Amino acid sequence: VLYGGLMITNNGPKVLEFNARFGDPETQVVLPRLNGDLLDIIKAVVDNKLAQAQVQWSEKACVGVVMASAGYPGKYQTGFPISGLNEVDRDIMVFHAGTKEGPTPGEVVTSGGRVLTVVATGKDLTEAREKVYNNIVRIHFEGCQYRSDIAQIKSKGV
Repeated sequence: VLYGGLMITNNGPKVLEFNARFGDPETQVVLPRLNGDLLDIIKAVVDNKLAQAQVQWSEKACVGVVMASAGYPGKYQTGFPISGLNEVDRDIMVFHAGTKEGPTPGEVVTSGGRVLTVVATGKDLTEAREKVYNNIVRIHFEGCQYRSDIAQIKSKGV
């Protein structure tokens, strides 16, 4: 996998980075669209039989929004309790990154800059985006920040 991280600016697209691997947020919005078992595909690669593997993808759209600690990607504080994780809809996926078990049984606290990624699928980007943002507001921790423009289409030319 080779991909470029891009940002659309008033002066056109700008390359932020190139990667030869998926990052966590990228994987977290690609794999929910996979119909079937990833392990079967990995086995096919190991056995040199990928051409015979049945790889099928859902037509659904998938949107993920990272919830980060205040100050990220710079300096940030950790150890803040996270609430609302059990309040998201059943079809919403919440991937933990910068979290750990807190001092109270069952408590989850922040432990990094990128704390959680909230992911939803929908029949199109509009529906998936709406589901993510309707659920992300249910999750709280001190200093939480996230982008509000993910999957927002501003022009037909982009």
